[in-house]
Amino acid sequence: MSQGSVGIVKPKMMQFDEPIELQGRARIDSYQLAYESYGELNAERSNAILVCHALNASHHVAGIYADQTENVGWWDNLIGPGKPVDTERFFVLGVNNLGGCHGSTGPSSIDPRTGKQWGGDFPVVTVEDWVEVQARLASRLGIDQFAAVVGGSLGGMQALQWTIDQPERVRNALVIAAAPKLSAQNIAFNEVARTAITSDPEFHGGNYYEHDVVPRRGLRIARMIGHITYLSDDAMDAKFGRNLREDVLKFNFDIDFQIESYLRYQGDKFADTFDANTYLRITKALDYFDPAASYGGDLTAAMKNSKSDYLVVSFTSDWRFSPERSRELVKAMVENRLNVSYAEIEAPHGHDAFLMNDAIYHNLIRAYLERVST
Repeated sequence: MSQGSVGIVKPKMMQFDEPIELQGRARIDSYQLAYESYGELNAERSNAILVCHALNASHHVAGIYADQTENVGWWDNLIGPGKPVDTERFFVLGVNNLGGCHGSTGPSSIDPRTGKQWGGDFPVVTVEDWVEVQARLASRLGIDQFAAVVGGSLGGMQALQWTIDQPERVRNALVIAAAPKLSAQNIAFNEVARTAITSDPEFHGGNYYEHDVVPRRGLRIARMIGHITYLSDDAMDAKFGRNLREDVLKFNFDIDFQIESYLRYQGDKFADTFDANTYLRITKALDYFDPAASYGGDLTAAMKNSKSDYLVVSFTSDWRFSPERSRELVKAMVENRLNVSYAEIEAPHGHDAFLMNDAIYHNLIRAYLERVST
């Protein structure tokens, strides 16, 4: 079967006027969710796959926009006709999380209570909150049960939480490059990134919209910090090494090395497209994720009601969410006598390996999903 693109896609919006009580006890009375879908929902509505996005991604999972042909979906190499997540078999759904900055209600949206943008008053949301609103969207679309919920990194954490909070509504969960909770080191990286943003003079307590400014400097630094953690040392060395941008050292604090130029480029691009308040809230959701916390730290107990089959995937060079963390998940699944397949992929790319077009990885996803009934 030949592989192809889903082609030109359009984002959709769903309005919800039913309030949601968030885990942090705040309440949002109404909200909208941006989403995209690819493929056709079958008559039984049993072939749906939910794709959960990671920190800086969105509902735009595959395909291109007619007016932005360079804006390719962030998992386009995995999803499409004939691809591992085959849209000729499955109806694939991508959702921009609540609190996001790509169409779903978030800090830059208008707070109906004040008529102004939420800004710094937008509440912190959690992975559990995202699962709840995703489930509400699925119900609106007539999907009672997903054939699979798939995600990498923070998306993998959402896939796991689905099997805990909505055990009857997901038959398979693909948990990729994830962990049962963040380590202290990971929380520390997130805190440094947040401090870079909140210390920016243009932040204004999160109400920078009112001042018609963006905390660009903070966002740039946050993205640079994050990007370093997504790559392995070997991947950085292979791509950049100690290569100079020009032929000679400048002996000043401008750019000397190619890696410096790359990080500044990534920081600038991110500051142009992502909202600082959203970044703060998504990193907090990462920090707070810990399904075992309510069970005295016992992950096996936290998963006692899970009914899904699982594919857990890790990557050898991923030092942010190392294979050891994925094996913690597998252990809890095995102890609950759940069906779980585990793969540790030899890959040099670091945490970003889950986004790469790696043949072994993609063939694994393909083989697993070929067994999933629709």
